[in-house]
Amino acid sequence: MTASEFFDSEFFDARDLVQVKYEMLRRVRHDGSTVSDAAAAFGLSRPSFYEAKAAYEHAGIPGLLPKRPGPRRAHKLTEAVVERLEEAVAADASISSTDLAALVLSEFGVRVHPRSVERALARRPKGERGSTR
Repeated sequence: MTASEFFDSEFFDARDLVQVKYEMLRRVRHDGSTVSDAAAAFGLSRPSFYEAKAAYEHAGIPGLLPKRPGPRRAHKLTEAVVERLEEAVAADASISSTDLAALVLSEFGVRVHPRSVERALARRPKGERGSTR
């Protein structure tokens, strides 16, 4: 990073990625810097600039916050898997979530945590819920 405001300053912190991105955007918008020059000065790429710009225009400063890593939904427990789990619970209401996870592994080849099975079954409408112990 070569942006002068981040050297010898108590306010600017080069480790604060939100602040770095905001100052990069500000430099282009208010100081008239080119995207290439601003991105290089702040140690980021041009695609990072455009990503930050879009995020800022959509959500303001909170849009510059890093997103949580990892999946956003239960991607392993597809509709077909959950239907099979429901069938197993309907056949034996006392079946445990550990046994249901083992069933998913044996029938679908997908390893899931028993707690994920419990959550998937809990998302069903209340009238259809069974016990998963």
